[in-house]
Amino acid sequence: MGLLDGKRLLITGVLTESSFAFSVARLAQEEGARIVLTGYGRLSLVERIAKRLPEPPPVIELDVTDQEHLDTLADRVGEHLDGLDGVVHSIAFAPQSALGGNFLNTPWEDVATAVHVSTYSYKALAVACLPLMKEGGGSIVGLDFDASKAWPVYDWMGVAKAGLESTNRYLARHLGPHGIRVNLVAAGPVRTMAARSIPGFEEFEEMWTTRAPLGWDLTDPVPAAKACVALLSDWFPATTGEIIHVDGGVHAMGA
Repeated sequence: MGLLDGKRLLITGVLTESSFAFSVARLAQEEGARIVLTGYGRLSLVERIAKRLPEPPPVIELDVTDQEHLDTLADRVGEHLDGLDGVVHSIAFAPQSALGGNFLNTPWEDVATAVHVSTYSYKALAVACLPLMKEGGGSIVGLDFDASKAWPVYDWMGVAKAGLESTNRYLARHLGPHGIRVNLVAAGPVRTMAARSIPGFEEFEEMWTTRAPLGWDLTDPVPAAKACVALLSDWFPATTGEIIHVDGGVHAMGA
């Protein structure tokens, strides 16, 4: 019997096999879940990657900044699943001017984009999926990067992640009465496509490989994916508003 037997999940953010979301999708299927993926922009790429999962799932288009996409999401997911038990938010983006040490010079328009896509979308996705979760409750899990510190080159994405962590707590408050748990997994850095787009990402690599007491594999998204699957399961029935660190222990270490 799998950890997610009978669960119905919506998973965002699958772009390549190195994506955290791809590992979540693969493990979820292996644990018995039925899934639907979302993609934006390069939908054909997501459809191609989906075929590499144990059971190729449906892929639907979702731009989290497009209100029409959000308003119709429940109906479009409903064409494939008769409800949702879980949602994975693995969406983040910041323009190049908002990263790489340019913090003092980033224009508001680019900051607004980073916050809209990386922070507000967490709430927007939760509300869009709520009609499919109202009856039975469930679990919403977001992918995070520890925002308790100011990291080199992360700049306004760090601010957006701080907002994500606060949004997580407020969603937990407002969705709890519906039986919906809301938690984040703060993963250490992995060489995903998103990470490689951050100027100076190698500064993270050196820090984690030298400071993680458990060690850290920069090419392995599976530990974070396992945490997501555990939170999507019934094994954390009274946990919400939490941030689970899957970073080899770096968050707990001093300099």
